[in-house]
Amino acid sequence: MAKAEISWKRVTEDGTKLQVYVQHVSREWRFYHRAKRFDSWQPVPEPPLEDWLELLDAVQRLITRRRYQPSDEEHLRRRIRERFPAAGV
Repeated sequence: MAKAEISWKRVTEDGTKLQVYVQHVSREWRFYHRAKRFDSWQPVPEPPLEDWLELLDAVQRLITRRRYQPSDEEHLRRRIRERFPAAGV
């Protein structure tokens, strides 16, 4: 069962609007996206750095609301560094 869901909207490089949501299941982050409201959610096996950074920002904000622990932020930063070493997170 998912601990929490975080969602946002973004525009891709070609101008397509996407709705993105992420589930936190144990120590894993599962990304999904869809183009329109009634489309089905599609899993994203390799989310771009932009989505990881948006997720990090959301987790940092939710720590102050006590929905996440500071250790969750550190685990997320570690995952980003593993996937994108040049990001400097």
